Amino acid sequence: MARAMFEYTKTVLDKVSFDPTLFCREVKKALQRLLPHEIEELRIWIMALTNKNPELNQCLILLNT
Repeated sequence: MARAMFEYTKTVLDKVSFDPTLFCREVKKALQRLLPHEIEELRIWIMALTNKNPELNQCLILLNT
């Protein structure tokens, strides 16, 4: 079940990556739902995504807390 939530979170984040504000809001939700090791995987995935979409860099601070 938890793995399904991780995949769903990635799908949602990918779909909202056009809007940095909405993206940050979804990252906050993900941090509340996911397990610690999944958050680390999500951090790696978001770092790769921000290489393609630099405007999302502002959300990286949420992952460093």
